[in-house]
Amino acid sequence: MKADLRNSFQAILWGGMAAGTVDIVAAFRGGAPLGVLQFIASGLFGKGALEGGLPAAAAGLAVHFGLTTIMAALFVLAARRWPQLLRSPWLSGLIYGALLFAAMNYLIVPHSAVPSWKHPNGFWGNINGAMGHGFFVAVPIACIARHFLGEKLSAQWRAYAASAAQSSS
Repeated sequence: MKADLRNSFQAILWGGMAAGTVDIVAAFRGGAPLGVLQFIASGLFGKGALEGGLPAAAAGLAVHFGLTTIMAALFVLAARRWPQLLRSPWLSGLIYGALLFAAMNYLIVPHSAVPSWKHPNGFWGNINGAMGHGFFVAVPIACIARHFLGEKLSAQWRAYAASAAQSSS
Protein backbone atom coordinates (compact mmCIF):
# COMPACT_ATOMS: atom_id res chain seq x y z
CA MET A 1 0.00 0.00 0.00
CA LYS A 2 2.88 2.35 0.81
CA ALA A 3 4.35 1.84 -2.68
CA ASP A 4 0.94 2.56 -4.25
CA LEU A 5 0.72 5.85 -2.40
CA ARG A 6 4.30 6.76 -3.31
CA ASN A 7 3.65 5.98 -6.99
CA SER A 8 0.47 8.07 -6.92
CA PHE A 9 2.28 11.03 -5.37
CA GLN A 10 5.09 10.73 -7.91
CA ALA A 11 2.59 10.60 -10.77
CA ILE A 12 0.84 13.70 -9.42
CA LEU A 13 4.00 15.73 -8.81
CA TRP A 14 5.86 14.76 -12.00
CA GLY A 15 2.67 15.00 -14.07
CA GLY A 16 1.87 18.44 -12.69
CA MET A 17 5.41 19.69 -13.24
CA ALA A 18 5.67 18.28 -16.78
CA ALA A 19 2.26 19.63 -17.80
CA GLY A 20 2.97 22.99 -16.21
CA THR A 21 6.32 23.29 -17.97
CA VAL A 22 5.08 22.28 -21.41
CA ASP A 23 1.97 24.45 -21.13
CA ILE A 24 3.76 27.58 -19.91
CA VAL A 25 6.41 27.29 -22.64
CA ALA A 26 3.59 27.01 -25.20
CA ALA A 27 1.88 30.05 -23.64
CA PHE A 28 5.08 32.11 -23.88
CA ARG A 29 5.03 31.82 -27.68
CA GLY A 30 1.99 34.10 -27.67
CA GLY A 31 3.39 36.89 -25.53
CA ALA A 32 6.07 38.16 -23.22
CA PRO A 33 6.69 35.71 -20.35
CA LEU A 34 6.31 38.40 -17.68
CA GLY A 35 2.95 39.49 -19.12
CA VAL A 36 1.70 35.90 -19.44
CA LEU A 37 2.54 35.17 -15.81
CA GLN A 38 1.00 38.42 -14.62
CA PHE A 39 -2.16 37.58 -16.55
CA ILE A 40 -2.33 34.22 -14.77
CA ALA A 41 -1.89 36.00 -11.42
CA SER A 42 -4.75 38.33 -12.32
CA GLY A 43 -7.07 35.38 -11.78
CA LEU A 44 -6.42 35.80 -8.05
CA PHE A 45 -5.48 39.44 -7.72
CA GLY A 46 -7.45 41.16 -10.47
CA LYS A 47 -6.28 43.97 -12.71
CA GLY A 48 -3.53 45.07 -10.29
CA ALA A 49 -1.52 41.94 -11.09
CA LEU A 50 -1.03 43.17 -14.65
CA GLU A 51 1.16 45.93 -13.26
CA GLY A 52 2.58 43.95 -10.34
CA GLY A 53 6.02 43.29 -11.78
CA LEU A 54 8.07 40.26 -10.76
CA PRO A 55 6.10 39.49 -7.57
CA ALA A 56 2.89 39.16 -9.59
CA ALA A 57 4.69 37.04 -12.20
CA ALA A 58 6.03 34.75 -9.45
CA ALA A 59 2.51 34.41 -8.06
CA GLY A 60 1.25 33.60 -11.56
CA LEU A 61 3.88 30.90 -11.96
CA ALA A 62 2.90 29.38 -8.59
CA VAL A 63 -0.80 29.49 -9.53
CA HIS A 64 -0.06 27.89 -12.89
CA PHE A 65 1.92 24.99 -11.43
CA GLY A 66 -0.61 24.62 -8.62
CA LEU A 67 -3.39 24.22 -11.17
CA THR A 68 -1.51 21.70 -13.29
CA THR A 69 -0.69 19.69 -10.17
CA ILE A 70 -4.39 19.65 -9.24
CA MET A 71 -5.19 18.56 -12.80
CA ALA A 72 -2.66 15.73 -12.47
CA ALA A 73 -4.13 14.71 -9.10
CA LEU A 74 -7.63 14.50 -10.58
CA PHE A 75 -6.38 12.32 -13.44
CA VAL A 76 -4.44 10.04 -11.08
CA LEU A 77 -7.51 9.63 -8.85
CA ALA A 78 -9.61 8.80 -11.90
CA ALA A 79 -6.98 6.35 -13.20
CA ARG A 80 -6.87 4.56 -9.85
CA ARG A 81 -10.65 4.18 -10.06
CA TRP A 82 -10.72 3.33 -13.79
CA PRO A 83 -7.35 1.81 -14.76
CA GLN A 84 -8.46 1.53 -18.39
CA LEU A 85 -7.59 5.25 -18.67
CA LEU A 86 -3.95 4.17 -18.60
CA ARG A 87 -4.30 1.74 -21.51
CA SER A 88 -4.22 4.54 -24.06
CA PRO A 89 -2.76 7.66 -22.47
CA TRP A 90 -2.87 9.60 -25.74
CA LEU A 91 -6.60 9.06 -26.18
CA SER A 92 -7.52 9.52 -22.53
CA GLY A 93 -5.19 12.55 -22.38
CA LEU A 94 -6.82 14.23 -25.37
CA ILE A 95 -10.30 13.64 -23.94
CA TYR A 96 -9.21 14.84 -20.50
CA GLY A 97 -7.59 17.87 -22.11
CA ALA A 98 -10.84 18.81 -23.84
CA LEU A 99 -12.65 18.51 -20.50
CA LEU A 100 -10.00 20.66 -18.80
CA PHE A 101 -10.25 23.26 -21.56
CA ALA A 102 -14.03 23.47 -21.16
CA ALA A 103 -13.79 23.67 -17.36
CA MET A 104 -11.07 26.33 -17.41
CA ASN A 105 -12.61 28.51 -20.14
CA TYR A 106 -16.28 28.23 -19.31
CA LEU A 107 -16.35 27.67 -15.53
CA ILE A 108 -13.17 28.58 -13.68
CA VAL A 109 -11.63 31.60 -15.46
CA PRO A 110 -14.95 33.44 -16.00
CA HIS A 111 -15.55 33.24 -12.23
CA SER A 112 -12.04 34.42 -11.35
CA ALA A 113 -10.80 37.99 -11.07
CA VAL A 114 -9.26 37.98 -14.58
CA PRO A 115 -10.09 41.36 -16.14
CA SER A 116 -11.89 41.35 -19.51
CA TRP A 117 -11.92 37.59 -20.09
CA LYS A 118 -13.08 36.52 -23.55
CA HIS A 119 -14.11 32.98 -24.46
CA PRO A 120 -12.33 31.37 -27.39
CA ASN A 121 -13.79 32.61 -30.65
CA GLY A 122 -15.93 30.18 -32.65
CA PHE A 123 -15.74 26.49 -33.37
CA TRP A 124 -12.11 26.43 -34.52
CA GLY A 125 -10.96 28.56 -31.60
CA ASN A 126 -12.51 26.04 -29.23
CA ILE A 127 -11.05 23.07 -31.11
CA ASN A 128 -7.62 24.72 -31.07
CA GLY A 129 -7.86 25.36 -27.33
CA ALA A 130 -9.11 21.86 -26.55
CA MET A 131 -6.33 20.28 -28.60
CA GLY A 132 -3.75 22.54 -26.97
CA HIS A 133 -4.91 21.52 -23.50
CA GLY A 134 -4.89 17.92 -24.64
CA PHE A 135 -1.38 17.90 -26.07
CA PHE A 136 0.30 20.36 -23.71
CA VAL A 137 -1.40 19.50 -20.41
CA ALA A 138 -3.33 16.25 -20.30
CA VAL A 139 -1.25 13.93 -22.50
CA PRO A 140 1.89 14.54 -20.42
CA ILE A 141 -0.17 13.92 -17.28
CA ALA A 142 -1.64 10.68 -18.69
CA CYS A 143 1.73 9.40 -19.94
CA ILE A 144 3.41 10.04 -16.60
CA ALA A 145 0.49 8.48 -14.72
CA ARG A 146 0.84 5.39 -16.90
CA HIS A 147 4.57 5.29 -16.16
CA PHE A 148 4.06 5.35 -12.39
CA LEU A 149 0.74 3.49 -12.10
CA GLY A 150 0.34 1.53 -15.30
CA GLU A 151 1.81 -1.86 -14.64
CA LYS A 152 0.19 -2.44 -11.26
CA LEU A 153 -3.18 -0.99 -12.24
CA SER A 154 -3.14 -2.83 -15.56
CA ALA A 155 -2.66 -6.10 -13.63
CA GLN A 156 -5.57 -5.15 -11.34
CA TRP A 157 -7.70 -4.34 -14.39
CA ARG A 158 -6.88 -7.70 -16.06
CA ALA A 159 -7.78 -9.53 -12.83
CA TYR A 160 -11.06 -7.61 -12.58
CA ALA A 161 -11.90 -8.29 -16.24
CA ALA A 162 -11.12 -11.98 -15.83
CA SER A 163 -13.30 -12.30 -12.73
CA ALA A 164 -16.12 -10.40 -14.47
CA ALA A 165 -15.85 -12.75 -17.46
CA GLN A 166 -15.97 -15.83 -15.19
CA SER A 167 -18.99 -14.58 -13.27
CA SER A 168 -20.92 -13.89 -16.49
CA SER A 169 -20.25 -17.41 -17.84
